[in-house]
Amino acid sequence: MRIILIFSVVLSAMLAIYKWRYKLLNMILAVSVLRKLGVMITMNMPDIKNKILSNMFTKTSNG
Repeated sequence: MRIILIFSVVLSAMLAIYKWRYKLLNMILAVSVLRKLGVMITMNMPDIKNKILSNMFTKTSNG
């Protein structure tokens, strides 16, 4: 019985986070310290860093 209760609480929390994920993300990113920390963490991940930097510095053709 206790396992079912814990499972249902965790599942409910996960569904609530998923439902309001963009509002939560906007609240977190509104705090400048957390925003800077998030950028620092993601820029230390090589795959994400390479993808972002390659998209920023590619030349686009204007038709």
